[in-house]
Amino acid sequence: MAGLIADPFRAARLLLHLRQEGVTDARVLTAMETIDRAAFVDDESLAPLAFEDAVLPIPCGQVILRPAATGHLLQALALPEDRTARVLLIGFGSGYSSALVASLAGQVYAIDRYATLVSEGRARLERLGIGNVTVCQADGLNGWPEPESFDRIVLMGTVSDVPETLLAQLAKGGRLVAPSGEGKGRSIAVLSRDGEISRTPFFQQVLPLVEGKAGTM
Repeated sequence: MAGLIADPFRAARLLLHLRQEGVTDARVLTAMETIDRAAFVDDESLAPLAFEDAVLPIPCGQVILRPAATGHLLQALALPEDRTARVLLIGFGSGYSSALVASLAGQVYAIDRYATLVSEGRARLERLGIGNVTVCQADGLNGWPEPESFDRIVLMGTVSDVPETLLAQLAKGGRLVAPSGEGKGRSIAVLSRDGEISRTPFFQQVLPLVEGKAGTM
């Protein structure tokens, strides 16, 4: 897993920024300090931006979120310290967020609508030695294609409403985290299977999740 180890100086500088942005969960910060975001982009010219609080483009018109946005979403998951949680991640992208969650949970199930991202990301995780992530191409807003129950569900894109199909896959006592709203109305919604737990302001721009499975790419 040597390809995952971050540059210590640049990682420390990013962590200072993340704390200033309100990401304070020690375990989330450790994961983001350790795992090099540059390992999840193929364009070497983007490597200098990997430990900046910047959006990074990836294929299929998608992006890796700013570290501050990723940190806030993972912090809201409140993953248990025993690393046994089963997590469903909607919006696999490059695999970076899944790698972070994989270091904090027992098993990660990730969905993306683009076959290219699924195949490239799956190969990347295998190459980096991350073995507790299962990835599939599907419409993430419909949840995992097979009957499953998850302790945590996180949406890596904005939605106006959380589909009931996702809440139905949430285990009793679990929590679902989703960015929602636009502009000054942006927030992170945290829901249980029975309804909303909390909503906090979210000052990061996140692309919306698109319904359906992509027919090309």
